[in-house]
Amino acid sequence: MHPTIKKILGYLRNKYFTATMLFFVWICFFDRNDIISEAKLVYKINKLKTERTYFQKQTDIANEELKELQTDPASLEKFAREKYLMKKDNEDVYVITDQNSHLLDTLHTTPK
Repeated sequence: MHPTIKKILGYLRNKYFTATMLFFVWICFFDRNDIISEAKLVYKINKLKTERTYFQKQTDIANEELKELQTDPASLEKFAREKYLMKKDNEDVYVITDQNSHLLDTLHTTPK
């Protein structure tokens, strides 16, 4: 036999080495917290962290807009005109939309 094969067989005959290797294989592939599950969890954690930063930025933007709406009457009027299609008594409002865009999006209602 080749000396390398003899060396490997010698390790495999050692019960402590074999038990350690079986334990390692069991932990890595068959356990509830195996390597594949851990990799999926790390990916999910990273995805959730990026979503968290995105939503924190969106919250900051919304807070700035809210502060501006609460302090500036002109921006409040602009917001009401754009989002809720409000108008003054002596005005006419014309809403021009594409065929692809829907007025429902601007009114914040859900389609039936």
